[in-house]
Amino acid sequence: MIAAELAGIKIFATGGIGGVHRGAEESFDISADLTEFSRTAVTVVAAGPKALLDLPKTLEMLETLGVPVVCYRSAEFPAFWSRSSGLPAPIRLDAAKDIADFLRAREALGLDGGVLVANPVPAEAEIPAAEIGAHIDAALREAAAADILGKAVTPFLLDAIYRSTGGRSLTTNIALVKNNARLAAEIAVELAKA
Repeated sequence: MIAAELAGIKIFATGGIGGVHRGAEESFDISADLTEFSRTAVTVVAAGPKALLDLPKTLEMLETLGVPVVCYRSAEFPAFWSRSSGLPAPIRLDAAKDIADFLRAREALGLDGGVLVANPVPAEAEIPAAEIGAHIDAALREAAAADILGKAVTPFLLDAIYRSTGGRSLTTNIALVKNNARLAAEIAVELAKA
């Protein structure tokens, strides 16, 4: 986000964002992504936070930091590999033009920080929440047994989930990144029209 802002790039796409880790009430493990959103004026299109995080706490932290979360064409906050987290969308917008108008309004008001546009994974590539949840739980148990801590946790978990899904998690990740890039491009085109 910092590099994008310095280069004058107002919007970019990624797979998923970091957030509040499970058990953060004891570990205080919260990704720097969240505080960066509060101070860097870039819009990030992502399929939500990585589902291995504590999604309700991540959404709450974004709200606390004043970061708008726009869910694209969804009444629910997406959960990375899954289209639904069971959490209601803070803001729902159904067209790239509407998102661009929202971003222009924020800029006109002089509001600081970035915006998260949460774009659900395409339905055909989704791993349903209950299915991926079992893989996440197994990966968390494996990480705890191996005493994996700090910055090593997320890469460890992603690798364990990749192995347990037979590579399906990576296939879904590729699909959601392409989907996010497509939406980011559509929003950028709408922003350029002004």
